[in-house]
Amino acid sequence: MAWKIVVTSLKHLIHPVLGLLCLSFTLSAAPARLAIVIDDFGYRKHNEEQILKMPAAISVAILPNAPLSKEMAQKAYQSGHEILIHMPMAPISKQPLERDTLRPGMSVEEIRRIVAQAIRNVPHAKGMNNHMGSAMTSDLGAMQLVMKTLSHYQLYFLDSVTIGSTKSTQAAEGTSVQVVKRKVFLDDDQSEAAVRKQFNLAVKMAQKNGSAIAIGHPHPSTISVLQQMLPQLPPDVVLVPVSHLLPSAPHRTYPSHEPKPVEVKTPEKPVALPVNLTHRCPAPESIEKINPQATYSTIKNIFGTSPAIWSIYSYLTYCSVAPQIAASSLPSAPNRP
Repeated sequence: MAWKIVVTSLKHLIHPVLGLLCLSFTLSAAPARLAIVIDDFGYRKHNEEQILKMPAAISVAILPNAPLSKEMAQKAYQSGHEILIHMPMAPISKQPLERDTLRPGMSVEEIRRIVAQAIRNVPHAKGMNNHMGSAMTSDLGAMQLVMKTLSHYQLYFLDSVTIGSTKSTQAAEGTSVQVVKRKVFLDDDQSEAAVRKQFNLAVKMAQKNGSAIAIGHPHPSTISVLQQMLPQLPPDVVLVPVSHLLPSAPHRTYPSHEPKPVEVKTPEKPVALPVNLTHRCPAPESIEKINPQATYSTIKNIFGTSPAIWSIYSYLTYCSVAPQIAASSLPSAPNRP
């Protein structure tokens, strides 16, 4: 009888123990923040849907005139990913351009028309980044017109930095537009070895500087590397949407705070998550203080790798951006060279 009582007690301890696993890796100092943006959404449905199955903290940039722009924007929104408009801008080099590419010398009326149409084509966007654009982003006057237009829509601007002489920061002065800049391109060389090297560089830059933004594309090699390496992020690095790196983004700390436990059938079986995760996230003040990467590493070491363990990681990263997803549903004002 005593033995049965002990076993029953152990079963009841699984929930708090799992919670403690999460809490044991919260950090006294804020972790380094890494934002990953996948550009060129709107053309390759299969590849893009693979990206959307990854942690929701990955941001996606959608070409406004691509065949699948609205469809992919809706799918990205429903799966919790932050959305950017991947605005075509004129490069210095001669190459085929997307329709409605922003170019130096355009009138303010033409720029306003193109930006307004892009916003209609990519619903739920929080920001904009440039597709190509070395000629446009290096033209201060042209970029000032862009920033003045963006200020009416409360969109931030991620500068892909396709040219060193970009004028995005200067152009945004005097407007409400917040500017952040790309630090690493993941897949200029599309071999998996090269993408892996660039991913590690982005991690090191985040650790060194406190944050970093990496941009990639929905290439098979990029998808493969992200699937392999995202769960292996160091415990002192957390994946975040781009908006978490804006100058006005609230400071986030990671003190201990117990989240709601996930469901477990028995100690011997993989963890089973609630079916409806959207409505089962812990309170924002709890879940945002959990480091999903550190938690994943700990649980993986105990239970091994399985779809259920990957689901825990996806669940925690989804819940970490749930407040931003909810906020985006409120009414609001309407690459390279």
